[in-house]
Amino acid sequence: MILVTGGTGFIGRILVNHLVTLGYPVRLLLNPSRDYPKLPRGVSVEVAISSMNDERNLRASMKDIDTVFHLVGTEWKGIHAEYEEVDIRAARMFSKVAKQMGVERFIYLSHLGADRASAYNLLRAKAIAEAAIRESGVPYTIVRSGIVYGQNDHFTTTLRDFVLKTRGPLLIPGGDPTLIQPIWVEDLITTLMLCMDDDSTLFRTVYAGGIETFTFRECLEMVMETIRKKKRIIPVQASFLRRIYIANEQWFPKRVPMYFWLDYMAEDRIAALDLLPREFGLMPTRMTQNLAYLREE
Repeated sequence: MILVTGGTGFIGRILVNHLVTLGYPVRLLLNPSRDYPKLPRGVSVEVAISSMNDERNLRASMKDIDTVFHLVGTEWKGIHAEYEEVDIRAARMFSKVAKQMGVERFIYLSHLGADRASAYNLLRAKAIAEAAIRESGVPYTIVRSGIVYGQNDHFTTTLRDFVLKTRGPLLIPGGDPTLIQPIWVEDLITTLMLCMDDDSTLFRTVYAGGIETFTFRECLEMVMETIRKKKRIIPVQASFLRRIYIANEQWFPKRVPMYFWLDYMAEDRIAALDLLPREFGLMPTRMTQNLAYLREE
């Protein structure tokens, strides 16, 4: 049986659908909450409820589990992200229990650019979580992914809303442009599932990015072209823009959250463009040809 954390999120729901369609028995691990979980529709799954720090319930949730997909993360909460509690402590506890329960494969979704020495909380937290998983002794595969896009994502959908809901010009970080390597969600799901069945990925870090690299401005312009909405773009000093975004998320929680992107785009987030074709025979979809869903949502 397969256990999935973060199974109600953008990536997790699609992964669960694919696993169930292929006949795998799946169990979702949900955190106790007053909110009704957005379970994947039209699929039959088991549900276990436990906080990531409840060792006893975690043990129960991992009974009869041979494979874990650990996808949970909080970066999309912007200034309210809980990196220490959710990303780091959860990875440490979860991988420890997985090792004790005899889990045969622990697949963790991380980010390109993860680095314990990073000045940015997200990248530092992901690297610390990776280290905790390695130290646990559980048979792991770490997948460092580029930014993931697709229908109902946190990336292109946020950029579209940023364009449509912002009055006046669009302020973006200035300075030297950095590069990102977006990957279509279906290509990432394929990579995760190939890792599950490939023993050569055991105790390894796999890098998963698209076949193209872009600057933040190029991605924004691509989204504007797709939705046929043109606005002026003004590069602004990143430190000044950071204060604006923090104030927006503190005082106007219903506005489009953009603070996360300052850290995400602060340095290059790329890997070799031919990694997935070489490693798995997978040719990633081109982002330039795959954004029509932004007009349909």
